[in-house]
Amino acid sequence: MNAEREEDLSGPEDLRPVHREPEQKPSESPVSQDEERNVASASEPPESGGVADRRPEAEVAPSPLFEHEPATDESTPAADVKTASNRKPAGFFGEQPPTIIEVAPHVLRHQTRRDVLLFGAGAIAALTGIGLILPQETIERMGMHRRRTSGGTEWFLNRALRLDDDVAEALYSQNHMVPTYTKSQITPLKNNYNGLTPDPGYIPDWNLTLDGLASGVSVSLGIRSLLTRFSAHEQITRLVCVEGWSAVAWWSGLRFDDLLRAYPPMSQAKWARIESSINLDSSGNQDPYYVSLDLATARHPQTLLATHFNGQPLPVEHGAPLRLLVPVKLGLKNVKAITKISYVAEEPKDYWAERGYSRYDGI
Repeated sequence: MNAEREEDLSGPEDLRPVHREPEQKPSESPVSQDEERNVASASEPPESGGVADRRPEAEVAPSPLFEHEPATDESTPAADVKTASNRKPAGFFGEQPPTIIEVAPHVLRHQTRRDVLLFGAGAIAALTGIGLILPQETIERMGMHRRRTSGGTEWFLNRALRLDDDVAEALYSQNHMVPTYTKSQITPLKNNYNGLTPDPGYIPDWNLTLDGLASGVSVSLGIRSLLTRFSAHEQITRLVCVEGWSAVAWWSGLRFDDLLRAYPPMSQAKWARIESSINLDSSGNQDPYYVSLDLATARHPQTLLATHFNGQPLPVEHGAPLRLLVPVKLGLKNVKAITKISYVAEEPKDYWAERGYSRYDGI
């Protein structure tokens, strides 16, 4: 038997049975060292002749399926599996694939025409606005003409200013409170009378007149009546001037809302005209000062009719004996030395609004 086997093995080289180690594919479950040794001992041929030598050659020859497979490194599949397992899905901020949006041709043409019309209208409006506010000399250098008496510049600027006021008024809320400060944060407050500071001789005869009340009669109140009838409220807030400066001051006085409750205005009233007949111009002549204030702002919890400044009665330079304090408005609304408050249905005239400033003056 051995001789015949040796003779068969001496045939041509390409007909000799090839013995290969069976390819081990990575398994999903780990294999212990004992199991690996058992598999290895089962696959190795015995060294001495025995029953294993008498097995048919078909059992020794590898399967034709493995004959033509290329030899591969056993570590490659494991590396591929590791690489695939380390891949993470794209996060929220990762690059996303492009989204294809299909738009019908007639819809696209309609949108294009609309965009062109809107752009053209905006360009014409911008050029018109620029033409209204540019100086006359610049317009003439550009070869254009504009009537000097048309008043277009004033109209355009007033309309733009009124639009800003309307937006600010629409966004106003009584729940919005301005910041308050501590006494250590108080800063000096300069005298900023529009003209000359009046002489204090008016104080003994001063009184406050209320008009437009629901009772239909006018009421005159002295400073002592205001101090004894109404509770005092203190607050340290910032006064902001339209000129660009501001100061933190300590104020005390009655709330405007308390005065409205004690002396209700007529039912159709929406505005208050607050004025001072004591105001002087730069030459020392009487120059009555007046502002318009909507009743919603008058009822704001931080709107005061101030009687004290930094713990002392108001000095003349800061509006003795009674001044308006509206922290949600610019300083030009904070009338000094108030002498009259009138409640009206329509918006009244405003001193600085008539001179080109905003009539709302919110901050």
